Amino acid sequence: MTFIWPELLWLLLVLPALVLVYWLMLRRRKKVAIQYAGLATVRAAMGGSQFRRHVPPLLFLLAIALMLLAAARPAAVLTLPSEHKTMILAIDVSGSMRATDVAPSRFAAALTAVRTFVEQQPRNTRVGIVSFAGAASLVQPPTTNKDDLLEALGRMQLQRGTAVGSGILVSLKAIFPDVRFNLNTSDPRDVDQRGSAGARALGSDMGKEPPDDFKPVPPGSYGSAAIILLTDGQTTTGPDPVEASRMAAERGVRVFTIGIGTAAGEVLTGDGWAMHVRLDEAPLKEIAELTKAQYFYAGTANDLAKVYKTLSSRLTLERRESEVSALFAAGAALLAILSAALSMLWFNRIL
Repeated sequence: MTFIWPELLWLLLVLPALVLVYWLMLRRRKKVAIQYAGLATVRAAMGGSQFRRHVPPLLFLLAIALMLLAAARPAAVLTLPSEHKTMILAIDVSGSMRATDVAPSRFAAALTAVRTFVEQQPRNTRVGIVSFAGAASLVQPPTTNKDDLLEALGRMQLQRGTAVGSGILVSLKAIFPDVRFNLNTSDPRDVDQRGSAGARALGSDMGKEPPDDFKPVPPGSYGSAAIILLTDGQTTTGPDPVEASRMAAERGVRVFTIGIGTAAGEVLTGDGWAMHVRLDEAPLKEIAELTKAQYFYAGTANDLAKVYKTLSSRLTLERRESEVSALFAAGAALLAILSAALSMLWFNRIL
């Protein structure tokens, strides 16, 4: 347990002083009773039962202690429902996803795992889908309608090129529709060349300066949305994915990355061409680290299913540090009420 205002813990020094005051009052009461009354009066003054007479003050002292601790704003790591209300699934649809080092293929395994993930989401969680190859586009804006999400997944087709950075930027645009990005590492037109409405909006904003009132926030601090990026990690075009992830980090958005494929990879062939495709984990690990998220490796279809299951539970229930001052204050109130009730029951007075 930690305290947000630990400097207020010095107030606990009041407790020994209160104990001393209570002890002095008992001594004074005893002297007065002995000096001015008979034995029966002394016994009455002593309260009859030595144990009972100290219980209400002890409970009240504990109540004061809890109130002083509450003033220092205690915090603890708890497992609580996640605050994520929007999740963007960014899926690689480049030609390298045809590789069969993940059976039956990287792309088929990815779609199967994503469908299961979508079906397991709570009703109040909005899910959006972004696809990226040589360009990126918003296939399905964030919605709670699972039928629309599953239909959008069914429309995906493999294309040429891999622009991982574009996938991150379009995902950010889906979370912050009014945000402006400034990325000088690539032509803004690399974000999307296909002319969809959402992508055109993103392309028009790319290259503009951020608004003057924009202030970066700590990485991972934005709890209302997250991005889950699935790719084999080999960027061939578009913005630098690491620079794009820095923009996500400045807005507190975590980008969980999933690397699908194997380090050995596979050689894909076509009409007169051959290409060796393999998993490139380094940039995916860096993206996750920059945004205070996590990288997952999926070398088989079973691994991929487990990754999405882990992410589903992690993004639904999260362990995070939360302030628990209210619990301390409630405990203090209950002890104070109990102290007063016992005092009235046993002695017909409060303390």
